[in-house]
Amino acid sequence: MLSPRNRHRLFEAGFRVVSGLAADRWLEPAARGCGLILTFHHVTPDAPGPFAPNRLLSITPDFLDRTLTALRERGFAVVPLDEVPERLTRAGQKPFAALTFDDGYRDNAIHAAAVLARHRAPWTLFVTSDFADQRGRLWWLELERAIRRLDRVQVASGEGAGIDLPARTAFEKMAAFEAVYRALRAGPEDRLLSVVADLCDRAGFRAGGIAAELCLDWSELRDLSRDPAVTIGAHTRSHLMLAKHDRDVAGAEIAEGRARIEAALARPVRHLSYPVGDRTSAGPRDFALARDLGFATAVTTRPGHLFAQHAGHLHALPRVSINGCHQSRAALNGLLSGVPFLAWNRGRRLDVS
Repeated sequence: MLSPRNRHRLFEAGFRVVSGLAADRWLEPAARGCGLILTFHHVTPDAPGPFAPNRLLSITPDFLDRTLTALRERGFAVVPLDEVPERLTRAGQKPFAALTFDDGYRDNAIHAAAVLARHRAPWTLFVTSDFADQRGRLWWLELERAIRRLDRVQVASGEGAGIDLPARTAFEKMAAFEAVYRALRAGPEDRLLSVVADLCDRAGFRAGGIAAELCLDWSELRDLSRDPAVTIGAHTRSHLMLAKHDRDVAGAEIAEGRARIEAALARPVRHLSYPVGDRTSAGPRDFALARDLGFATAVTTRPGHLFAQHAGHLHALPRVSINGCHQSRAALNGLLSGVPFLAWNRGRRLDVS
């Protein structure tokens, strides 16, 4: 199995080959949909260190600027998420892009908002209500911080073998992070949260404190939501991977997250982003829950462009992730062309099962 570093190198090489052959141009008519929804997380000028396993979730303000410039140069209209359902029913229109930012990070207001305003670009911020309450578990960042502080990573056996790995160098820390992440993601979420909390304790800090450092609180969100270019969407109450929980828990996560936002900001919430959002985290049952709860749209992280057929699947919309490991023109051109998704989705336009 390829390491994350080598996997990203392979992806970047693929983007460069596609760009070098101009395949992102000559295959674009067959690959590009009528529009797309872009996914962002962190936007910060801070350079990642040698141990940065979550760097894929962070881009620079400069790359956000280049992304918006590329959208304009390639003829995309940047539209609010509210317009997506209607635009999916139009034929022969200018391609469109909607911009979405997950989790509710403070750096979106500090660094991204100015870039977006300069481009007059509307955008949606998906808020996890527990994070705005300055609690909740950003466990992937807790795991990174714990391993950064530890010289050895030990996890008792659960459903599989235990883990006992050195973590002195950046290389060892990356290997340990990948091993723990892979093992925990494959199992139940309560074990994941418990193991990460134990690692945090051993590393000398309390699990659940990162939200106050990194996420916008309700006062900041009220200020941001006054901007007519900003739409606030829901990202559940506590960022659980919904598909790992029973229907009642999943439904409560979605409904309570929205209700908390609506009460705090005194405005309706029409759009939902599924936490993590891949096939293991959100599926047809969760799509039905979002529909039955009255959301206008709900977005996954299943990769792909939007096609007219998605008008019948508004609660299982794919997105295109702007990945911090691939902040290059070649990667951006490839993603906007839709060409990588021809192979990724095996030629299918819909992935809603």
